[in-house]
Amino acid sequence: MKKSNLLNRRSFIQNTALASGALLVPFDILSKNIFTSESPIKNNLEIHLFSKCLQFLDYNETCIAAKEMGFNGLDLTVRPKGHVLPENVEKDLPKATEIMKKHGLTPKMISTSVVDATNATNISVLKTAKKLGYQYYRTGWVKYNRNQSVQENIIKTKKQFTALAKLNSNIGITGAYQNHAGYYVGSPIWDLEQLLTNFSPSNLGSQYDITHARVEGGKNWELGFELIQPHINSLAIKDFKWEKINGKWKVVYTPLGEGMIDFHYYFSLLKKYKINVPISLHVEYDLGGAEKGKIPTMEKSEILKKIRKDLLFIQKIWAEID
Repeated sequence: MKKSNLLNRRSFIQNTALASGALLVPFDILSKNIFTSESPIKNNLEIHLFSKCLQFLDYNETCIAAKEMGFNGLDLTVRPKGHVLPENVEKDLPKATEIMKKHGLTPKMISTSVVDATNATNISVLKTAKKLGYQYYRTGWVKYNRNQSVQENIIKTKKQFTALAKLNSNIGITGAYQNHAGYYVGSPIWDLEQLLTNFSPSNLGSQYDITHARVEGGKNWELGFELIQPHINSLAIKDFKWEKINGKWKVVYTPLGEGMIDFHYYFSLLKKYKINVPISLHVEYDLGGAEKGKIPTMEKSEILKKIRKDLLFIQKIWAEID
């Protein structure tokens, strides 16, 4: 999306709010009707909402919604088409952070497109985030160059990761690379472990995504998990299933517990390896377009109920594991 289109989208939201008052209605008023069935379970998990699914809301509305749903904070999108545009980070991230704190949310995680340690905008994003108290950022992804061998790609990416880890160390912020299905570095997990070897997870580690690991790893995903677990410094949580659409098998994201991930078993492994790191909840299934960062056709109350159901699911399953 071009910057002009993004500004038009935000202007549309603001103008609609002023005209109808709809988006200015406090979420605590809505919550009296939609958040009465079940209370959050208190445990030692720290769960942040990946903010892509609420990008149709402004900073204040996003924070109110996240707080009332019961999240510890936001995994704020600080990237192109995100809540905060990288080129505006020095101006807009402080604003968003101040509002988060006002509503009792912890500014700890951001999701970025940062992969180049020499890029001035990337450096500004990380320095600004660190200054404001953020501890973790998700990096961008590195795609395999199909015109080069796998080993050539790994050698090239190792140099890139080395520079990034050094930058993170100098700034004092933790980078987290998400394993993403497809022709991405880290998709097979085996390459990611090799690339992260000799780096401290406090500088550059793995934001382990069980769904992408399951998509690519099939039945042997647990072997990859065992290999990468010393490098895990954060988690991305979502669920999926395979579905045949127009004759082709495709990955379809689902609400938590309705897909192929055995969360009881997965969480038991997290506890076995004593992995209790910040969690980013990703809501990628149908929310009327909100899941793609767009202005949704679905009612806000329905979107929030679905997201909160996922949050309660995580808390419940975690509490059930000894």
